[in-house]
Amino acid sequence: MIAVPEENRIACVTGCARGLGRAMSRILANRGWTVAGCSRSKEHLADLRKELSSPHFFQSVDVRYEDEVRRFAEETLNEVGPIDLLLNNAGVINRNAPLTELSEEEVSHVIDVNVKGVISFMRHFMPAMEERGRGVVVNFSSGWGRSTSPEVAPYCASKWAIEGLSQAVAQEVPAGIAVIALNPGIIDTDMLRSCFGESAASYPNAETWAASAVPFLEKLDSSDNGRALTAP
Repeated sequence: MIAVPEENRIACVTGCARGLGRAMSRILANRGWTVAGCSRSKEHLADLRKELSSPHFFQSVDVRYEDEVRRFAEETLNEVGPIDLLLNNAGVINRNAPLTELSEEEVSHVIDVNVKGVISFMRHFMPAMEERGRGVVVNFSSGWGRSTSPEVAPYCASKWAIEGLSQAVAQEVPAGIAVIALNPGIIDTDMLRSCFGESAASYPNAETWAASAVPFLEKLDSSDNGRALTAP
C-alpha cells in the first residue's frame, strides 16, 4: 500500500538516475513524495522521467559545477517548492590504486563530486529550508568515512570530509533544521563492484536497501541534527 502523507512532502535526490539514487527516487514517489532529482547521465535520466512524470522534476546536472547546481536549485524551488529532505547521494570513487599512482585529474574528480558537489547543494538549497524553519539534509558518507582501506585514499578523504562538514554545518543551522552524515552500509552497486569484484553480489542490491532505508530517512527530523547515522 502506498503511504500518503498528510501534506505533500518534497525530496531532492542527487545522483537520482542510477543505483541508490534511482531506487530511493522510486520508493519515495511510491510513498507519496514529490521527487526532484539530478544526474549527469542524460540517458538514464530520460528513462526515469518516463517512469516518474509530473509533478516529479528531473534535470541533467554535473554537481562539480556551481553554476549548474545554482540553476537547478532555482528551477526546483520554482517547480516544486522548498525541499523537505535533501539527499546528497551523488558520488564517485577512484580506480583502485595507491595514491602515488593516481593522477591529479583522478583525485580532483573525486573531491569535486563528493565534497564540493555536496557543499554546493547545501549552499543553494538550505536557505529556503532555513527561511521556513524546517528541513533535513542527509549527506551520504560511507564506512570509509569512518575507517580506511588502501587504494581508495581519495575516496576515504572525501567521505571523512563529509563527516566533518556535516557536523560543522549542523552547529550553524537554526532550530528546525537537521544536517546528518549517513553511512548507507555495504550495497551491491557499480561502485562496490569496482572494489569488491564479484563478491559484491553477496550484499543487498540498491532496491532491497532502499526498501528499508527510505522509511528510516522519512523519520529523520531536527532532533537528529549533527548525528552520524548508519542506515538499517
